[in-house]
Formats: sequence, C-alpha cells, structure tokens
Amino acid sequence: MKGWFKSGSPWVWLSAAAVSVCILLVVALLGLIAARGLVFFWPKQVLQAHYQDPSGGSYRLIGEIQDAEEIPAGRLRESGIELPGDEDSYTRYLIKTGNRDTLGMDFRSVLPDFMEKVEYPAGLMVVERREWGNLYGYLKEVRENGQTVAQGDSAAAELQRRLERALELFGRIRHIEKDLIGSINYQLEQLRLEERRLDLGGDHDPASRAAIEARRKDLQDRYEELQKERNDLFPQLNRDSFTAEIMTGQLVEVPLAKVVRFYFPNAMGPLDKIGHYFGKLWEFVSDEPREANTEGGIFPAIFGTVMMVLLMSVLVTPCGVVAAVYLREYARQGLIVRLIRIAVNNLAGVPSIVYGVFGLGFFVYFLGGNIDALFYPEALPSPTFGTPGILWSSITLALLTLPVVIVATEEGLARVPRSIREGSLALGATKAETLWRTVLPMASPGMMTGLILAVARAAGEVAPLMLVGVVKLAPSLPLDGNPPFLHLDRKFMHLGFHIYDVGFQSPNVEAARPLVYATSLLLILVIVVLNLTAIRIRNHLREKYRSLES
Repeated sequence: MKGWFKSGSPWVWLSAAAVSVCILLVVALLGLIAARGLVFFWPKQVLQAHYQDPSGGSYRLIGEIQDAEEIPAGRLRESGIELPGDEDSYTRYLIKTGNRDTLGMDFRSVLPDFMEKVEYPAGLMVVERREWGNLYGYLKEVRENGQTVAQGDSAAAELQRRLERALELFGRIRHIEKDLIGSINYQLEQLRLEERRLDLGGDHDPASRAAIEARRKDLQDRYEELQKERNDLFPQLNRDSFTAEIMTGQLVEVPLAKVVRFYFPNAMGPLDKIGHYFGKLWEFVSDEPREANTEGGIFPAIFGTVMMVLLMSVLVTPCGVVAAVYLREYARQGLIVRLIRIAVNNLAGVPSIVYGVFGLGFFVYFLGGNIDALFYPEALPSPTFGTPGILWSSITLALLTLPVVIVATEEGLARVPRSIREGSLALGATKAETLWRTVLPMASPGMMTGLILAVARAAGEVAPLMLVGVVKLAPSLPLDGNPPFLHLDRKFMHLGFHIYDVGFQSPNVEAARPLVYATSLLLILVIVVLNLTAIRIRNHLREKYRSLES
C-alpha cells in the first residue's frame, strides 16, 4: 500500500474523480436550465374549475398550471385558511390566468383541495397579444367593422383567415415605419448635420445650400407618400376583431391588430403541439422583444452579443500578440520586464466593474468627448461618440481580456523550439522574417487558446457593459442598411444584461422566470458556438504546424 501511494496512482484517480464530479455537475446544471427553459415554449393544457376561495367567495377559474410547490400546513393556517385535512403540507398551484387588462393580474395562487369540477374543455382558447399578455377564454364571434361575420363552429377558421391577413398588414406597416421611414429620418438627420457643418465652417455657398434643400425636399416628399400609404393601411388593419368570454363571464372584444397568434391547446394533437413548439422557438431566436422583454424574441440581444464579441476579438488579438511578441522576443529580460509581467497578471484579477468605470471615464467621456469636439461639432450638444456605445463596450472588454491573450501568446511563443529560430537565421532570414514566417505561425495555436479564453470570459460579462453601452431595449441594431452600415456609436442589447433585466427588473416576475432559463441556455449555446469555432481553427493550425515542431 505504501508503494502504491508513492507511485502517485491514488492522486491520479483522485484527480480523475474530481474531474468526473465537475463534469457531472456541469451536465446537471445544463440539464436543469434546458428543462426549465425549453418547456416554456410547449403549449400547456388550460384547465377550467370552480374554485371555493378559502378567504371567502367562489368563482370560475381558467388558466394554465405554471408551477406547483409544497406549503407547510402551519403556514397556511397562520394566514387564516381552514384546511380540509390533517396533512403536514399541501400543494399550491401557481395558475396563469392572463387577461391582465381586465383581471388586473396574470397569476393566482390556488390550493387544488378547493378546486371542484376540474376539466379541460376543447373550446378553451389562448390568445397571445402584443399588449396585456395572454387572453384565456371561449371564442364567441368574429367581427368586421363591428358586425358579426362568424360565430359557433365556423368562428375559429374565419378568425385564422382574418388573423393571417392582419399579420400581413402589420408586417407591411412595420416595414414602412421601421425600414423605409426610419431610413428617411436618418437621411434627414444627416442633411441637418451637413447644413450645420456648413454654418460652423462659415460656408455660405448658395449652390451647396440649394443642393441640401433639394435633397431634403425629395426626402420629405417620399416621407409624405409613405405616411399616406401607412395611414391607408391602418383602417384595414383595425377592421377585424373578435369577442371572447373570459373566466368572469365578461365578453371582451379584441382587435386583431393586437393579436400575434391564437390556439386551442386542449384540442391540439401531438403533431400540432410540436409545430407550435418549434414556431415559438423560432420566434424566440428571430423576433424582437415585447411586453417589457417578457414576451416575443431576443434576436437584438443575440446580434448585439455576437457583434460585441467579434469586435472585441478583432481589437484584443493584435494588441495582445504584439505585446507578447515584444516581451518574449525583443525586450531585454530584466527588472522592468518582470514588473510588466507582474502588472499584466494583476490586471487579470481586477474586478470587471472597475474596467467599466474606467471605460466610462476614459473611453466614453474623455476620448469620445474629444472625438465629438474634433470631428462631430455639428452634432453637439448631442453626443455622437461621447456616449456609451458598442465600440466602447468592445474596447473595454478587450482591455479586460488583454492579460489572458498576452499570457497565452507568450506560452505559445515559449513552446517554439530554439532550433527552429536558429535554423531560420542560419539560412539567411532576418529576425523579423523568422518571427513572421516561422515563429508566429507555429505559436498560432497558443494565440487561439488565448482568444478562446477571452471570448469565454467576455461573452458572459455584464457589469462593465451596464456602464459603457448595453441597454434594456435598443431601437436600432448597430448594423443596418444606412451608410456607413456599421454604427459603432449605437447602444445595443446583450444576452447577459437581458437575463439580469428580465429576472430582476421585470414588472411581471412570474411571467419572466421561464424566459430567464431560456435566455441563459441560449447564452451558453452562443458561447459554445463561438468557442468551438475558435477551437476548430486552433486544431487546424496545430495539425498544420505539427511537422515543423517535430
């Protein structure tokens, strides 16, 4: 036994066991997040029951069972509830009743022991709306300009046909407002800035002014045409509506202009539920958010996260490689270089919020403010680069991850055999040529390792971004069809901040809870995809230069 311990085998097995436990914990965590997040998109059954409220009164209850928990009986009795039995604990359901515009709340906590006549009628309808959340009830009739056009069994088919028409009209209006009119407003603002630039420069050339006015008149004429086209579509969009009976027995009329989709979950078969599930999943990754980020999709956050990471990678890689090359290949090893390496290692341990404060003070206010004063005086006092944006966020994260890239690149350079350098110099190559054509290519896997670590850390950072560019809802993406196409001065959305906002700042926490898990899972997937891409490149480079190392 003593010899076995001296051989080191127990420590090998202990390390393997620790790694296995860590892997199992990571898999369990991912499984929990996936189970809680992905189930959010599955169409749940909608129950109807008669509920005898323990606090007095009774009413019809319609909704989805969102969650269930065990509550100690003593805690319920302390709140004045008379329980029917002697159990130690009772199950409590969290029911999503929707209809927030009429009921005043989305959720109710009920005890199943007080529910009677529980059933799941096939005629119960769920309506996803652009405002006020879901509606639960029975479809009564479909209307056109206030006149009934369908009711009874034919109402659902007629409603679906008219909803498709309303969605097509809504898409056309959205395209006119956001894309066409948005582009015209952007061009009008550029003309205003150009005219202001002429004023500041003392340029009173009538030809320049006339050209600006001519372009402005063309844009305004086009704006009036689009405005008229949009206004003509609104009466068509608002033409149709439907009425539904909700749990209180009240008839509610809902315009189709405010409806995203409707479905009858209790009457859906397995194939219908699967189709609905993937439709909701696609909406989640491709659409814009609505209802204070608790409904709709998160495409702007996905786009902002990926773009910020790509910009950060473009900025940090050359800076980190150049610094590492100088420290390893050119700098004379001594006290100063040792102090620089100590400083680099210390920078890796600085809290990320400190980088955010530095980025806000130096990059945004000092550097951005001076850029505005030198290059964008016509826009002042409105800041162009002197305000948080995706450029400053990318630079701040590049500074945060710079020590990781420097250390990894130095390790990669140290792995290149000295004989390779000496052989290249012996063949007549200069030191720069040796470095550029031989050493750096062989050290590229180490550089990619640093980039992988940088991406993994930067993609999940939230604290510094809250100060230097990320917002709850960005009206425009940093990349669009307006010159110069990539707008580095714009604010953006981020998956990490979206999780924080939905989970802790949402006015409807219960509705937002499943979305937190879904967004967390998506953030993990984005980081995994980015890392796998970098790993694939690293492995390719490693195989390419393996023969040189041997």
